[in-house]
Amino acid sequence: MSVRVRRVYEPPEPDDGVRILVDRLWPRGLAKDAARVDEWPRGLTPSTELRRWYHADDRPYEEFRERYEAELAAPEAAGLLDHVRGLSGKGPVTLLTASRSPATSHAEVLARLLDD
Repeated sequence: MSVRVRRVYEPPEPDDGVRILVDRLWPRGLAKDAARVDEWPRGLTPSTELRRWYHADDRPYEEFRERYEAELAAPEAAGLLDHVRGLSGKGPVTLLTASRSPATSHAEVLARLLDD
């Protein structure tokens, strides 16, 4: 499987494969046609409560990861995760996020789960 994480503001690359936006809200200032997003499964994103908790103070990333993985066990999110896992089995998948720090974001949690 080939899953990678990129900022949605970076220009698309030929080896991106299926481009999946994994943010709940559309990124500010970005035209939909410029983003070249193939799928936008909002049910894969962290809950509003979890996002607010994580960004409120300097919360530990490991605790965020654990809480987010628990949310991903819910039926809707688990089904969407399986769908993306199926796509990654067919070719490259790029998870897109507007996060300024993709390495400590929910997109990285997803990528790690998809690579397992």
